[in-house]
Amino acid sequence: MWSWPNIDPAGLDPTMVTVCRHPDGRWFVTFAVDVATPTAPQPTGEVVGVDLGLTDFAVLSTGERIPHPRHMERRERRLKRYQRMLARRQKGSANRAKAKQRVARAHSRVRDARRDFLHQQSTDLVRRFAAIAVEDLAVANMVRNRSLARSISRTGWAEFRTLLTYKAHRDGRTLAIVDRWYPSSKTCSACGHLLAQLSLGTRHWTCPSCGTRHDRDVNAAENIAVAAGLVETQNACGADVRHEGQPSVRSAVNQEPQPARVGIPRL
Repeated sequence: MWSWPNIDPAGLDPTMVTVCRHPDGRWFVTFAVDVATPTAPQPTGEVVGVDLGLTDFAVLSTGERIPHPRHMERRERRLKRYQRMLARRQKGSANRAKAKQRVARAHSRVRDARRDFLHQQSTDLVRRFAAIAVEDLAVANMVRNRSLARSISRTGWAEFRTLLTYKAHRDGRTLAIVDRWYPSSKTCSACGHLLAQLSLGTRHWTCPSCGTRHDRDVNAAENIAVAAGLVETQNACGADVRHEGQPSVRSAVNQEPQPARVGIPRL
């Protein structure tokens, strides 16, 4: 399938051509062509904080929710069925070779569907917003939790971060990475009060200091935007922030995990 429907491949003058065959039997031909850098669409000028999660793929500080793609579960169930069929085939047989290729094709469909979703969402954010802030998630450490490892692995957070980075750099957007230890979910975005504890099952909570009712994920996204310095408020904290593609920016306050006390607002 040709990926550029409006361009005639016969008129191209490629500098490099790469031909490869995937385990599922598909052949791909990649052309490297010198073209003028496309003009990036003008953003709205807005800034956004992005909180990645398991309930929703992402929640934006604007209140918008990006759900996980529903078709992924169906594709993964089909992959499991093919893997069970492969396990029952005799090693070295022709049927096992056919089953192995069927599994490879199912893997490709799952991978391509996930990558297509991540491309769509990352492109949409970069086109709409002038500055984007996300958390620096340690995915490799998070998957050590056996009860959440599968759910975390299927989200594609690391690839999403990679796509955001190169697209923001290409289109001249600002991408800020907030320190992973910053307590975005436990901090009140209205007054800065820091909760001592907040369980994963608590989706809404009321600030004991100012009485503001918070949605856990939206509140976290708002705090991420504030911590990155994209939104100026009197409650902006000193979370460590890195701007991708630029020298690291260090804050005056060290965000090492520290014990919090109820009723004591953060500095």
